Amino acid sequence: MRAPAPAYTSNDGVIDAARAALGGSLIDAVERVGEVALYVERDAVYDAMIVLRDTPGLAYQQLMEIAGVDYPEREPRFEVVYCLLSLTRNHRIRVHVAAGEDTPVPSVTGIWPVAGWLEREVYDMYGVLFSGNTDLRRILTDYGFSGHPQRKDFPLTGYVELRYSEEAKRVVYEPVQLAQDFRTFDFTSPWEGAQYALPGDEKAALPEAKGAPTPLSAAAIQKADAAQSATKAPAAPSEPYAKKDATSTAQSGAGEPHPGNQKQDKPAESDVIPTKGGGQNQ
Repeated sequence: MRAPAPAYTSNDGVIDAARAALGGSLIDAVERVGEVALYVERDAVYDAMIVLRDTPGLAYQQLMEIAGVDYPEREPRFEVVYCLLSLTRNHRIRVHVAAGEDTPVPSVTGIWPVAGWLEREVYDMYGVLFSGNTDLRRILTDYGFSGHPQRKDFPLTGYVELRYSEEAKRVVYEPVQLAQDFRTFDFTSPWEGAQYALPGDEKAALPEAKGAPTPLSAAAIQKADAAQSATKAPAAPSEPYAKKDATSTAQSGAGEPHPGNQKQDKPAESDVIPTKGGGQNQ
């Protein structure tokens, strides 16, 4: 049974209503994969949010999320994405704002107080500044963290590592020291993969050293395995109740009655003492 109402309202007329309401502050409006995205001027984002919230037919009352995107090859480099929800219309929309490292984005904490924490996340992860946010501090990384982890040029290992020192009895920062380097894997063939010789594998050629790559391919190993299997005789069955071949009944025991059912010889002297009446003494 289907729901009485669709999960989301149709996008029909949303872009036209947004163009009419935002005017010159709207750079572009597109619809892709069933979602509407509005590209707004950075300096006009605060007024644009008020218009999207208070205009009848739009009525996006709730700010759901603020996300950041990094485009290192583009200028300006970053993009701040606001995800809005209309509770009365059951519809969602995205507002995109371009920003650089030194170009702050107007804060929307005056419209939605929850934006204070969301803007702090974008600042912590990407380094985008928000003018008007009175508490723009890091929120996900530790005190004294260097750099912004979600930037594309940030190293995967980071710059410093944090640990508790028993000698100093406190938390210390040290340069990153990896126990081993990053491994390189060969995924050129999903069937063969990297060519490594397994210890004790007699089907493969002897490697140069233990664990060294074998020169044989998977096809050569399969052919060698087939040739070796053909020369070997079939092994005896290992099951405890396997049937064994026998040439005669003397070897198999077939046809012999149970020892308790065999006819016994009559004893030399009977233990029964006959009576005079022809009966037997009970």
